[in-house]
Parts: sequence; C-alpha cells; structure tokens
Amino acid sequence: MPRTVNAEARAIRREAFIDVALRLIQTKGYELMSVQDVLDELDASRGAFYHYFDSKIALLEAAVDHIVAAALEAVAPVVADPGLSAPEKLEHLFSGIAGWKAERRELMLALLQVWYSDDNAIVRDKLRRSTVICLVPLLSAIIEQGRVDGLFSASSPDDAARAVVSLLQGAQDLAGELFFARQSGGIPFEVVEARMAGFAEALTRVLGAPAGSLSLIDDATLRLWFG
Repeated sequence: MPRTVNAEARAIRREAFIDVALRLIQTKGYELMSVQDVLDELDASRGAFYHYFDSKIALLEAAVDHIVAAALEAVAPVVADPGLSAPEKLEHLFSGIAGWKAERRELMLALLQVWYSDDNAIVRDKLRRSTVICLVPLLSAIIEQGRVDGLFSASSPDDAARAVVSLLQGAQDLAGELFFARQSGGIPFEVVEARMAGFAEALTRVLGAPAGSLSLIDDATLRLWFG
C-alpha cells in the first residue's frame, strides 16, 4: 500500500508542475517563463523539479502531452456512443477537440507562439508520434464501423486511420500558417475556408465516403480562429 500511495503522490506532484507551467505559459509566455518561476509558484526546490523533468523543454513536452490526453478524454464518450453513426462520430470527434481548444483559446495562442520555433522541433516530433499512438485506435474503430454500415469503403481501417492522422497533422500545420497570415492581413478569410475544405475533401477520399459528407471544422469555429 505505501508504494501505491507514494506513486499516487508523485503523480499528483508531477501534475502540479504541469498545471503551473500551463498557467505561466498562458500568462507570461513560454520564452519568458523560467524553471525558477515554476518553483516559486509551488514553493519547490530545484531537486524536486529535476526529479520529474530534466529540462524546461521536458516540462513543455509533458504539458503538451497533458493537453492532448485531456482533449481526447473529453471526446472519448462520443467515440463509444453506440447511437451515433461513424460519420457522426468523426464530426463530433473533430468538433469536440476544436471546441475543447476554443475554450482554452488564450493558452492555445500562447503555445502557438512557440510551437514552430526550431528549438521545439523535438517536442513537435514527439507529439506527432504520440498523436498517432493515441488517435489511430480510435479512428480505426470508427472507420471499421463505417465499413460495416456501408458508409465508408476504405479497405483497411488501420491504414486509413493512419492516413487520417497524417491529414489532421497536416491540417494543423496549415492552420498555424494560416493563422499568422490572417493576423498580418496577408490573406482573406475565403482562402482559409478553401484550404481547410481541401483537407476535408481529402478526408472523404481516404475513407471512401460520399463527397461533401465530412468536414474537419465547422464554420463557427473557423471564424473564431480566423475571422
């Protein structure tokens, strides 16, 4: 029992570091946030910090992992809902994640500012791999349901799921570029609509779904970020 309690206590303490980091990233920005800032917030020692993380970058990586896990946990009930069709599950999955991010818009914007820094390339690569691990099983189950119901014609649910994850990652990268372009007034909103519609079309082709039957993001969310 003591070992279990200690493990739980360590997990809680580690989460406390991550929670503080996320709050400071939102309020100060990642570049201005220091390890000492985190320690001051928690009244913790450097030894305590380095017990869980070997660097500030490692803390950022853990914070991003936390965000991904929390977003997927929020939409998990939709994926398991037997009353929804496969297309409905996909729509709810995409809109649910987008909605979760929208509720934390300031934090997402703060992360976006540092996400494309060369210094964080390793973190981005690790996130891509972890996203594949987390999303492929969920998407594969939905795609298999769509195949059984005759709504999707993709021959391999697992391969199609991996292709969909690649599309989502590409759409996310493009969304970042479009966001900054919109902020600088470089492109009109219609360009954003057209680019994201292109990814939605690719999604339907990968799954073998009817043209125009799926979308990656609804108009309200698109306008929230790019309007």
